[in-house]
Amino acid sequence: MKALLAAALLAGAAIAAAPSGAPPVNDAVITGAGFPAALSEYGFFADGAAQRPAAGVTPYRLQTPLWSDGAEKLRFAYVPKGTQARAQGAGLLDFPVGSALIKSFKLDGRLIETRVLLHRADGWVALPYRWNADQSEARLVLGGARLPLTAQGGQAISYAIPNKNQCKECHAVDGAVTPIGPKAWNLSAEWLAMFARSGRLDAVPAVARRVPLWEDRDKVPVAMAARGYLDANCAHCHNPRGAASNSGLYLGWDVTDPVQLGVGKRPVAAGRGAGNLEFDVVPGDPAHSILAYRMASLEGGVAMPEVGRSVVDPAGQAVVERWIMEMKR
Repeated sequence: MKALLAAALLAGAAIAAAPSGAPPVNDAVITGAGFPAALSEYGFFADGAAQRPAAGVTPYRLQTPLWSDGAEKLRFAYVPKGTQARAQGAGLLDFPVGSALIKSFKLDGRLIETRVLLHRADGWVALPYRWNADQSEARLVLGGARLPLTAQGGQAISYAIPNKNQCKECHAVDGAVTPIGPKAWNLSAEWLAMFARSGRLDAVPAVARRVPLWEDRDKVPVAMAARGYLDANCAHCHNPRGAASNSGLYLGWDVTDPVQLGVGKRPVAAGRGAGNLEFDVVPGDPAHSILAYRMASLEGGVAMPEVGRSVVDPAGQAVVERWIMEMKR
């Protein structure tokens, strides 16, 4: 994780880092109608196996990332020359047509998959690519894949690469595919300033309250650590325009209403998913809080998040339970 942080904070150097004469990113492939069969067709990497980005492709990290079975994630943003992303307050950056967001997953030190979000004229397209055994190429897997792997902590899992349609289960706002990660409040001030200096962002967004670094979760107020975790892991569905909008449980960083955050709130639909518990969050009592119960479950129809994990995240579970425990009754 320290290596990832260093890479992101030094991303200004990486913007210009590419071998002399290296081919540029293939803008036509990003904006075209087809689905490239190989990741290399985009030209995002000067060295794919080493995840060394091509010129114009900027590495970044999130202050608190989405947890996926403990996989290491390498994130990159591409904004085509002559265009800029736009700051939209402290929320999601607005990337222009022709942009791409790239996220690679590693377990046991090996690349497993790379997911790309391509901003085309008719909207965003999400495509999954699976890395081959010798780490020389990643190939498109529209139908997804299942792989026997080892999660963080040594547990054997059946790792899921999502199919193209499953990407919508998380990357959806009003039913349309959209980015969910690069929100100004979940990016460092240093990275945003560097991205603006490079000309790829129109302005440095003002962020009054930033999500803390996940590594600092024991050094900051537990409410900040827990809320940052919920924003990264749950709020892409649990927001007024997301897939879980009808739940009334909204877990975004900018939410201030305790009831929307689940405090003293009864679930919209009780039943097996609620575990016979009455309230989403019971102050001082994580054992009787539906939120903590569902996070701790791996049972289909109960477990939350519903996709993207095969095991429980012990650190995330601990932070959320401590947040609930320390709430005033």
